[in-house]
Formats: sequence, C-alpha cells, structure tokens
Amino acid sequence: MNTKRWMVVAGLVTVAIVAVWIWSSRSRSDAEGDESAAAGASAEGAAPAAVTRVVRRDLGSTLTISGAFKPFQDVDIHAKVAGYIRAIYVDVGSHVKTGQTLAVLEVPELAAQLSGTEAAVQTAAEQIRRAQGDLTRAQSSQAAVHSAYARLKQAADSQAGLVAQQEVDDSQAKDLAGAAQVQSAEAELSAAKHQMESAQANQKEYAALAEYTHITAPFDGVITNRYEDTGALVAAGTSNSTQSTPVVRLAEISVLRLVLPIPESIAGQIRLGQPIKVHVQALDQDFVGKVSRFADSLNQQTRTMETEVDFQNKDGKLLPGMYVQADVSHNEKKNVLTVPVEAVRQRGDSGTVLVVDAQNLVEEKHVKLGQTDGTRIEIVSGVNEGERAIVGHLAEYRVGQKVLPKDLEDGGGGANAGAAGER
Repeated sequence: MNTKRWMVVAGLVTVAIVAVWIWSSRSRSDAEGDESAAAGASAEGAAPAAVTRVVRRDLGSTLTISGAFKPFQDVDIHAKVAGYIRAIYVDVGSHVKTGQTLAVLEVPELAAQLSGTEAAVQTAAEQIRRAQGDLTRAQSSQAAVHSAYARLKQAADSQAGLVAQQEVDDSQAKDLAGAAQVQSAEAELSAAKHQMESAQANQKEYAALAEYTHITAPFDGVITNRYEDTGALVAAGTSNSTQSTPVVRLAEISVLRLVLPIPESIAGQIRLGQPIKVHVQALDQDFVGKVSRFADSLNQQTRTMETEVDFQNKDGKLLPGMYVQADVSHNEKKNVLTVPVEAVRQRGDSGTVLVVDAQNLVEEKHVKLGQTDGTRIEIVSGVNEGERAIVGHLAEYRVGQKVLPKDLEDGGGGANAGAAGER
C-alpha cells in the first residue's frame, strides 16, 4: 500500500516538473517573439524620406523667348538693264554658287550701241594718227625755217649790210608762222586724244551694260522663288522707285539668323559669343548658336534690344521660318551651394531645411537663401556641402524623427549604406 502511494506521488511530481519545463520554454519563446516583433515594429515605424545631397553647381535664371529662323541673306535679284529673258537656268530649290549665271537677257539695241562705241573708238584712233602726222610735218617745216632764220640772223649780226634787213624779217616771220602751225597741230592731237578717251569711256559703259545681260548670283545660296520665265520682258531695276519685277529670289541658308527681342531688364548682360540653346519644335531637337551681334540700344516702343544669333546649317537640316523657343541664361553664378526648391521652406530670403544626420534622425537647419533658377535654389549659409536634405512633403516630418532615407541621386544606395553603417 505504501509502495503504491509512493509511486503515485512520484508520478505526480514528474508530471509537475514536465509542466513547469513546458511553461518555462513557452515563456522564453514568447519573450523572444515579443522582442522581435517590437524590433520589427520599430523598423516599420521609421518613415521613408527622399533625400538629396547639398552640392555645388552653376546657377542662373533662364528666359524663354519665341522666334523663327530666317536666312542669313535674302534678296530679290533684278535685271540691271531692260530686255527679254533669252534663257533662265535655275528654278525653285536650285543651289547656286557665287558668280554662277542665273539668266541671260536679250537686248538688241544694247548690242547696236556697243558696236557704235567700238566704231567711235576706231574713228578717234584714226584722228589721233592724222593729228600726229600733221604735228610731225609742222615740226619739220618749222625746224627748217627756224634754221634758215638763225643763219641769216647770225650773218646780219656778224657784218652790217651783208644781208638785207628785209630778208631777215621775212625769215623771222616764217619761223613764227611755223611755230604757230606746230602749236595748232599739237592742239589738234590733244583734241583727238580727248575724243579717244570719251569714246573709250562710252565703250566701257556699254560693255558693262552688256555684261549685265548675264544675271549672276551674288553669293552661295538656294533659289526660293522664280518670278519670270523664258521670253518674259523685264524692266531695269535701277532704283527703289522703279516698278520692276525681280527675276528670282536668292537666300543664303548655310547660316541662319535668329532675331531675339531681349527685354531691357537683362539687355546689359548680353555678350558677343554667348551660347544660346534653342528647341526646334518641328524637329523636336535642341541646337546651340552664339550671339553674333546686337543693336546695343533699346527700341523705344517695345523696350527691347534686337539681338541676332547665328546657327551653322551646312547640312541644311534647319529651314528658314522654323519656329523655335530660345533659352537665354542670365544672372549666372558659378559653383554655389544648391538644393532643390522642394527641399526648402522659404520665408523671404531665409528659410529652413530638414537634413538627415548620420543616425538617420531629422534635424532642422535655418538657412540664408540666394537666387533660384526655378528648379534649384542657392544656399548662402546654414548647411554644408554633402549633407542630406529631405525633398518634398516636409510637413510630414518632425525634428528628431527617425527616417529611412532614399537618396534620389543613387537610387537609394546611399541611404542603405548609411543604415548599414548605423547597425
């Protein structure tokens, strides 16, 4: 009986020990689970935050101005002389070189006038030859009578009464008459020479007009319009008041001009050679030109300064008339601390920035602000280069809050590296 009682007691004790052991194991597991859950809850409680580094960049404002390309040179080519078009060698789209013949005119009366001037030159040449012969004869005759007079004069002076005075006087008169004939012949020769000069001048004039019957290109370009056809009668375009129709229109498109009206507020910042980027909507491409010239004065009505930007167009990709949007940079600053404007709570020229420290805790810093280009803003003081600033939704964060930073520049790698370093 006693043996059975002891066996029962031993069994109860064994059951009690097993129960205590099971309860203790469960308690430890529950505690570890609670700690893990608490740690997970703590990690899940850290709000994600998009951050970016405070970096140095060039900063400036940009003004967008609309405009359209136009040829570097664009002229209507007129005929210098009136006449019929005998042949025209170009049409719309023809590419021509400087000096290339575009059309030839037929001017019959001009050919006749040119022939007349050539005949006048020949006549003047004959008159010069005739006058030259007359002058030579007069000079020879005068030389003979002068020699005779000189001998008589010498003999009369050497011995009185040897030669009659009448003979001496007659010889002197012949000498003077010969000299007068020489002068007359010289005058005739001079007149003939002047006549030659006049005839040659007329010949050159009509020869030049005859050259104008060949209409040539004044520069390399492309024909953008053809106004006349073969056989058409064209008037001479000798003045602006002449109502003459041009033969063709020629444009130089290897270089294009873009004329921009720069407002008074930034006109003083425009410099020769300044790069200007434009977006061509028709091609959906950006091109860069340089400021080539500007008026250096303001239009009194629009208060703008006309500024021209040249664009090289050797491949002909750009066309005159294409609509563009030009970005003109101004108020530029080099190598200044900047952050995105979404990272700043602005209050005038000051504000605050939320930065994330090495422990991924939020810290508020007061900063002094500079200029902005609409995307980034200059930080004059208050933060250091390389610090991480929270970008966007700033009202959702408080000072001292733990966050999970995600670096916008490296896709989050920087934030993860920071968290790993903390652990």
